[in-house]
Amino acid sequence: MSTAALPWGRAWRWARRAWDRAAIYLPVILMGVMALGTYWLASNTPSLLGGPENRRPPSHEPDYFMRNFSVKTFEPGGRLKSEVFGTEARHYPDTDTLEIDRARILSYDESGALTVATARRAISNGDGSEAQLIGDAVVTRTPPPGTDAPRMEFRGEFLHAFLNTEKVRSHKPVTLIRGNDRFTADTLEYDNLDRVMDLRGRVRGTLMPQPAP
Repeated sequence: MSTAALPWGRAWRWARRAWDRAAIYLPVILMGVMALGTYWLASNTPSLLGGPENRRPPSHEPDYFMRNFSVKTFEPGGRLKSEVFGTEARHYPDTDTLEIDRARILSYDESGALTVATARRAISNGDGSEAQLIGDAVVTRTPPPGTDAPRMEFRGEFLHAFLNTEKVRSHKPVTLIRGNDRFTADTLEYDNLDRVMDLRGRVRGTLMPQPAP
């Protein structure tokens, strides 16, 4: 009987040593199994926040509204840069534009000149540097105090004002009033910094005589 029990004793001791060795790596094996299970769940379970395949491109629907509002923008140094007024505004996230009813936009440059843009409706970009003025559009630029530069005024059904670069464009008929002079044209390109005015189409102008020095 003792001779028959010997192989079983060796087998038991071998199994015991094998189990002890396997037990050392058991936590690592369990962690690997859990990681694989987590990866499988993440790959096959729809995300509550929506994965890349479930994300939809932003639609042209307003994500917030403002009514009877006033918004001011300041330079990093604290100088007032611009003010925007309107009866209602709608922000569209797909284009990052603000559509404003009864818009009035004031822009102040470092020299002290004031630019005022008004229209029945305006579409402004995200940082307020551009404004498309639609319906009874008027842009006026009052020169800095103490200068002899004339006051400028643009009128039309559509004006595209670039407030930072001091440009005004329009592909529709416009009226330009510069001091006492008056011009009309079918299209307009005006650059105040370069002092360049490009009037095209049926251009007409009335130049008033300057007073004698």
